[in-house]
Amino acid sequence: MLLLHASTELAQQIPLWPSIPFFIILLAIAVGPLIAEEWWENNRNKLIFSLVLSIPTIYYLVHMELTEHLKHQIFGDYIPFIVLLTSLFVITGGIHLSGDIKAKPGINTLFLGIGYLLASFMGTTGAAMLLIRPVISINHQRKYNMHTILFFIAAVANCGGLLTPLGDPPLLMLYLRGASFTWFFNLIPEWAFTGALLLIIYYIVDSRYYKKEPVANLVADAREIEPIRITGAINFIYLLGVVLSVAFINHDVIPDMAKVDAPFWLKHLREIVLIILTAVAYLTTPEQTRVRNKFSWGPIVEVAVIFIGIFITMTPTLIYLRQHAPGMGLTEAWQFYYATGFLSAFLDNTPTAVAFHSVASSIPIAENIPVVANVAEHILKAIATSAVFFGALTYIGNGPNFMVKSIAEDHGIKMPSFFGYMFKFSLIVLLPIYILTQLLFL
Repeated sequence: MLLLHASTELAQQIPLWPSIPFFIILLAIAVGPLIAEEWWENNRNKLIFSLVLSIPTIYYLVHMELTEHLKHQIFGDYIPFIVLLTSLFVITGGIHLSGDIKAKPGINTLFLGIGYLLASFMGTTGAAMLLIRPVISINHQRKYNMHTILFFIAAVANCGGLLTPLGDPPLLMLYLRGASFTWFFNLIPEWAFTGALLLIIYYIVDSRYYKKEPVANLVADAREIEPIRITGAINFIYLLGVVLSVAFINHDVIPDMAKVDAPFWLKHLREIVLIILTAVAYLTTPEQTRVRNKFSWGPIVEVAVIFIGIFITMTPTLIYLRQHAPGMGLTEAWQFYYATGFLSAFLDNTPTAVAFHSVASSIPIAENIPVVANVAEHILKAIATSAVFFGALTYIGNGPNFMVKSIAEDHGIKMPSFFGYMFKFSLIVLLPIYILTQLLFL
């Protein structure tokens, strides 16, 4: 599903100014919650904002006869993107994990490790929403618990999702551009190394805080025990259906899906199956289970209304990047790693990964270099890894970050501010790990 008609683009060199609406949307995502929190929380306002900024982009693309690119963005990227996220959101929202066991460092580390493993197969959002409340419940008797939430954001809501297109939206975009489902398993060394360091560091930190806990807190923690229970387990079957759909319903396995004249139902067979799985999951899960999870449609609606604007307005930007990629000076994997990473941290990692994939796909590739998704494989590894990992560098780098922060604060855990998160945690813990990962593997 590579973007279309390079020859047409070269014949119609476009300037950078049509990308202004795209930059405005990204800026709004970054600063909206900080400067206009109440207004920005309203999804209707976000939808209006997205549509208003999309109008001049649509007009420009129609005027320049570039509507094929717009159609691809909507039908080739946005619809698969939002359908998959909705499936994961609804299905994992029907799984409830309850209980309260001793909040010892080993137990906490085990929970983070389980979340790290699950994130690649049920999505960082799904894994984070499944486990964050049990983790908070287990640790609610402890005085020192903020650090657990910070490491949870890094491990479960971000870094753990590196191994499949289900794990994080940037990887889904790379999958839609030609990377096979199993190709992401090539990132196991980066995933395992980063995960091991995160869990080891967390265990050391949590052990130190555990020794500082007041005796009364530890007594209460030992006394208030409730066995771990899972309800809505049937949703794991639906989740398996999602994994198999993404792995096997694609143009690699079914070549006719890639044909220009393929019927609509065949081109979007994967999305149709995912919609059916989503509907079945929603209808067969007891309402009480979703109530316990405090399930609401708000978060996925927020993603839908924001990203329709992102996918539309980024179209001229992608064309511009492909046209001007050779002059940007990005040629080495480490350059793409840090460029993608730091922009992912402060903008949004999904459009950032798409943008740098466009840049990389326009750079000449030597004959002996392996190519994946029209990009040199070592560069694609750098883009994929940094987009996922660096999403944890700030609260706004990846969608689940703010959701986890909000849930923790609702339970009385005092979380650091936007810059406090960076200076007290991500820059001193995560960034050194990411640098080591690049030096060793990329």
